[in-house]
Amino acid sequence: MTPLLLMIIAGAGIALLLLLVLKYKFQPFVALMLVSIIVALVAGVKPGDLVATIEGGMGKTLGHIAIIIALGAMIGRIIELSGGAEALAKTLINRFGNRRTPLALTVAGFMVGIPVFFEVGVIILIPLAYGVARAARKPLLVYALPMCAALLSVHAFLPPHPGAVAAAGQLGADLGRVLMFGLPMVGILCLIGYLIAGRMTRKVYPMTDDIRSEVYGSHVTNEDLVAWANNDYSRVSEATHTKELGLEENASSLAARLPKAPAPGAGIIIALILLPIILILLGTLATTMLPADSMLRSVLTVLGAPLVALLIDTLLCAWLLGSRRGWSRSQVSDVVGSALPGVAMVILIAGAGGVFGKVLVDTGIGAVVSEALRNTGLPVLALGFLLTLLLRAVQGSTTVALVTTAGILSPLIATLNLSANHMALLCLAMGGGGLAMSHINDAGYWMFTKLAGLNVADGLRTWTFLVTILGTLGFLMTLLLWPFV
Repeated sequence: MTPLLLMIIAGAGIALLLLLVLKYKFQPFVALMLVSIIVALVAGVKPGDLVATIEGGMGKTLGHIAIIIALGAMIGRIIELSGGAEALAKTLINRFGNRRTPLALTVAGFMVGIPVFFEVGVIILIPLAYGVARAARKPLLVYALPMCAALLSVHAFLPPHPGAVAAAGQLGADLGRVLMFGLPMVGILCLIGYLIAGRMTRKVYPMTDDIRSEVYGSHVTNEDLVAWANNDYSRVSEATHTKELGLEENASSLAARLPKAPAPGAGIIIALILLPIILILLGTLATTMLPADSMLRSVLTVLGAPLVALLIDTLLCAWLLGSRRGWSRSQVSDVVGSALPGVAMVILIAGAGGVFGKVLVDTGIGAVVSEALRNTGLPVLALGFLLTLLLRAVQGSTTVALVTTAGILSPLIATLNLSANHMALLCLAMGGGGLAMSHINDAGYWMFTKLAGLNVADGLRTWTFLVTILGTLGFLMTLLLWPFV
């Protein structure tokens, strides 16, 4: 086939994918698989080779990422149901003090967001924001906006979250290097998000009646919130019938069946969050700084393999947060197993993205697209960011945007001979595109705006604007680092 025809097939395939997901509400995994098969057959893959192409793409992708995503979800689930995430957030609030509570919740969002998925992190931490806002008599958005932006930033940029792991797997990037560059970068972005949110929330946005009543009491009005924000307490009406919202209302039936025990200390939660990160980073450094025949290098390489580091941490979490706190073996097993249904579809979507990428390569579309992208003259970082941003904007899912972009870019990457550090920065630039443009087609947008009591327009002015700024800044940071690594 001619290059032009292959390009048309590729464009039509992506358009069909978006049409199925957006208009006809296909599940992304089903849509990716269907489009991959159609594109493969139209572009000339022999029917007898079709199954091998699909299995090859699925197997290569899932062989690298399925274990990592599953173990990461298990760690997050244990920390969640043990009460560790809530304990960590409360400790940070106490340490930072009342004046810096928004910063404390931002730090909590960053740390809790490493092992816990965005949606779960919001459910865990938003009741704390409710309680603090009620006690301080300040608008909820002051606390919720920087905290949730930190959660989403970690989710978009860093392993073991599925989009980051899938993109790194498809492009062949080292997860240790992604963490080495990504952790300080995301930490800086969270701090910037806190500062920007602080300026944005000087304006008081009206809250929906149900959430305002949930947080402050049925007699509190939006005018009261404005008065509180301006410290003009003479204009505040007396709020009564305050309804307390605790984590018990959000707890699953599984959590309710676990033995009652004091919450684990914040120190042990921080240690368990940092352990796999440290092991992975040590493994990465060992391969570059120690001689090939060094026994220490061999040990650190094994311990620093992401799946080994996460497996060790999963076992420690199960023991320290479960068995030592009174959970039976069967309860520990139930908690660990309960993490898998939530990530099963995410794993399959990532695998389907690998299938799509394999189809692009086997049909020759990848080489044509690679040449076309090269001829744009844009740096590969800009291509990764812009493609992910576009796909994120039109279909909503960060994971789908990242795996689809990785499939499109992988043939181009194979011709560029990028260093391991540059590959890691490329994955982070794509993460910036995955963070930005969370709007009305994104479940995370609706989750935040509903829990924060914002209407659609104010959600776009605050949440969408903030995460887009942070995603763009993340891309610019990778661009600045590129010449020096």
